[in-house]
Amino acid sequence: MNADFIEAPEELEKITSRVDNNTYQKIHSEFDVDNDYVSIQKIKVTLNGLNISEAEIEVLFEEIKELFLADGKYEVLERNLMLGLKKVLK
Repeated sequence: MNADFIEAPEELEKITSRVDNNTYQKIHSEFDVDNDYVSIQKIKVTLNGLNISEAEIEVLFEEIKELFLADGKYEVLERNLMLGLKKVLK
């Protein structure tokens, strides 16, 4: 799931600096076949299962924004995804 439908090399580098390539490929393949609703449900279930605090969710949103900015742009689709995620996950 990429907000602007483009996986910039800088964004991919940022992701793979945090997780190994096998994990990235597994998650990418899984979310690639999901529709938006299913993807959001998976995110919600995971966050609820991990008992993530509001403070930790805020940190997560900051990390997502850093990822979006990795290519030097903060596209409208990325902003809209961020707003939508905040509404759903808070």
